[in-house]
Formats: sequence, C-alpha cells, structure tokens
Amino acid sequence: MQQHWDVEADVVVVGFGAAGMAAAVTAHELGAKVVILEKAPEGEEGGNTRVAGQGYLNTSSVESAIAYLTALCGPFTVPEAMVKVWAEEMCLNNDWLATLGGDPQEHQHPPVGIEFPDLPGSDCVHKFHDGPTYGYSYTWKLFERLVKERPIQVLYETPGKALIQHDNTKEILGVRAMRGDKPVYVKARKGVILTCGGFENNQEMIRNYLPGVPYCYTSGSPYNEGDGITMAMSVGADLWHMNNYAGPSMALKVPEVRTTFSMQALHYSKQPPGGMIVVGPDGRRFTDEKFKTRHGKVPVNGRWLPLSTPCPMYLIVDHAHFSAGPLYDGHPSHGWTQIVEKYDWSADNSKELAKGWIKKADSIGALASVIGLDPVTLEATVGRWNGFCEAGHDAEFGRTMMMTPIAQGPFYAVEMSPSMLNTQGGPRRNEKAQIVRPDGTPIPRLYSSGELGSIYSYLYQGTGNLGECLAFGRVAARNAVAEKAWG
Repeated sequence: MQQHWDVEADVVVVGFGAAGMAAAVTAHELGAKVVILEKAPEGEEGGNTRVAGQGYLNTSSVESAIAYLTALCGPFTVPEAMVKVWAEEMCLNNDWLATLGGDPQEHQHPPVGIEFPDLPGSDCVHKFHDGPTYGYSYTWKLFERLVKERPIQVLYETPGKALIQHDNTKEILGVRAMRGDKPVYVKARKGVILTCGGFENNQEMIRNYLPGVPYCYTSGSPYNEGDGITMAMSVGADLWHMNNYAGPSMALKVPEVRTTFSMQALHYSKQPPGGMIVVGPDGRRFTDEKFKTRHGKVPVNGRWLPLSTPCPMYLIVDHAHFSAGPLYDGHPSHGWTQIVEKYDWSADNSKELAKGWIKKADSIGALASVIGLDPVTLEATVGRWNGFCEAGHDAEFGRTMMMTPIAQGPFYAVEMSPSMLNTQGGPRRNEKAQIVRPDGTPIPRLYSSGELGSIYSYLYQGTGNLGECLAFGRVAARNAVAEKAWG
C-alpha cells in the first residue's frame, strides 16, 4: 500500500483531450473531485483533438448505428454489448454538449461525409462541430473551456507513468506520475480513467504492431507515446485493435520538426503545373498518387487494407511544379505542424532546399544518384509516366488527376514517410469502459476512453474518434463515480 500521497481526488483522469474532458466534466457534474494529469505543457495539451478536423460524430438512430459499426468492424468483430453502448451514447453527443453550453452545428449535410455509404446503417452519420465556423481548433476550444470553467485541477507536464495497484485485491488505487525528475503520487479514491491516446510516436510499438510500416510519423500530437498501454499492461490488461490505425498517408518528416508536413502535390484538390510521381526504394511507382484513401485504407481483392508504403519513398517533381508555389500545405485547418508548430515554409521552397529537405539535380539520372536509387530504373519510370501523360491514360495505376509529364529540369525529390493521425489500439475495454484482463474480467477501478483502446477494429468513419471520446468518456466517468471510495 502506498503510504504517501501528494495529490488526492475521487477520480484521476490521465490525459486532457476530448476523452479526458468528457470524463472529467461528467465526473465533476456527478459530484466527484477530479484531477487531470497531462503530459504536455499548458498550451500544447489537447492531444489529437486539438489538431484534428474538429468534427465529432453524432448518430441519428441507435438501430442504424449498431448496423453501421458492425459493418465497419467487418471480420474483426466487437462484442455486441460494446456496439450497443457505443450506438446509444453516440446519439447523445449533441444533446450532452448543448446542455453544457455548446453550439452543435452540422458540418456537412448527408450523404456528404459518410465514409462508407455502401454499408448498412451509414445514413446514421452526422458530423458536427462547435459553433458557426469549422476548423482551426474551435471544437477543442469548447472542450478546453468546459474544463477550465470548473474547479477541475489540471497538472500540466505531469505524465502518468505507472498505476498503483493493491497487492491483494488488484484494485487501482492511484497513479505514479512524474514532474521533471520527481515522482508525484496521486490518490484515486474511486477510480482512474486512462484517456492518454495511442502510440503514434512510439517507433518500437509501431514496428511491433502496425502492418507494413517499419516506421511511421504522426500529423497529430507528439505527446502520444503509448504510455497508457504500458501502464495498463503492467497491471494485467489485455490489448485489442493494436494493428489498426488512421493511416497511412505519405508526408515529409524531418528531425528538426516533431510532426509531419503535408505535401501540396499529394493534396487532392490542388493542380499546379508540372509533373509529379512517387516512387519506392526500387525506383518504381507503387500507387495512384492522387487516390483518396479512406483514412489510409484502400480496396484490395474485396477487402480494405492499409495503403502500401514501401520505405523509403520519394516524391519526384520537375521545375515547373517546384516553382509553382510552396510544396507544403500549411493551411491551418488541421495538423500539429500547421496549428501548433506553425512552421513558416518559404513561398519558393528555397529555404527547405537549402536545409536539404528537398534534393535537386539537373537530370533524372543524377537525381536518382543523389537519393540512392538506380538511375536507369528511375529514368525508365519517369519515361513510362510521361508516356502515360501523352496517351491520357495511366496504364499502371489508373491515375486521372494531374496527368502532366515530368519534363522541365532541374528535377527535385522529397523523401516521404508513412504518416498518420492516430492509432486505435490499446487496453481492451468493456461496455462499462472498464479495462479488462485477457480472461475478460475487469481490473478493479480502472477505466478508459478514446483512442487508447478504441472500438474501431477495421474501418473508420471520419469524426468517429472524437465522437467515441465523448461517448465512452461519459460512460467511464459514470461508472467510476459509482464506485465506493476505498479511502
């Protein structure tokens, strides 16, 4: 038994994003004293919620929502009790936020915004945000305000590191956090709710769990390193959905910046002059570079699989494309680099060329040598692409957008990395939001919500993560507050 506690509360929430907000506010409204432990410094809290597209899912029918989530899970089934609770709670997101002073506004009228309109129950999808203006962290600002206008203590730069468990009963009694190099012992009289996100920034976990990517970098929060997974595993938790993630896409990652850069050339609505392709380590194309994935998934032989990203990958552009404007899409609608880092990319790409982020050569063969590819192969690939452009048909991958030859030298290359917003896997939870052991029994007084052990096992509906954060944050809080205080 821990003898000394630095901080005490009824409910301790680990992580201050949408899930942490929903759990903390719900627990407070039910009369509990709440403390939030947050890894990031003040001003960078919020997890992926802060820099996501700001939409959250509100479903219009429990029955349709059950059918849709069941179809989204496909062969990776989720227990019916979990599906039912998800469906019931997702229908309440708008009403709950409205009671707290939110202003739910539907972002796009159906069927726009339905990720898989061919699946049963998909007409239940409604994507909302707060207030009349969409994007740029507005929904997060509501969530942040809902916490800060209440007497809920937030301990910034105090990440949870270990759960304190009773030796005999196996109850979770609190959290050992760290502030700098000093431990902080936080007592949870009723329960602990883990809402600290996935493992997007843990390269070892990425190699071990995600299919087909030797490394992957996030466009979301740099603070999500799988802490909740290791904490829960250490007290006996089972894991689920560890191979599922909202990706991959292709983006630039450089050591100087914590998160990824979205390239204009791969942005679906942009059509600058000049040619562009992406090649793998063999110097050959491997996909329709302008194909819009469904959060990283593409159809393959009757199933949806993650986009193939053979590493390293290189974006190849000619001088007409390079000189048309910045290669980076810095519009601050979503993404950590755009909204928090606010990197100032040069209008003519010259600063990034000087940094070495962009490679340059006078010929395709010379460019291949600069980036370590076979010159003969890359020259053949570009020649084949230029032939497709002349014929008006991409015979390899069926690309239809930006069918422009790579013709005007000098030529440029940018190394692309697999990128994602978030992972879905983590400790398995049940319909009460309790974290469970491999045998399905709950670990006493331990709960979770959000992207840490998300319900999404296969396919993902956009805005569904924030919707789930709100739904299971409430479920977790209600059940944690109902526990009898142990001390």
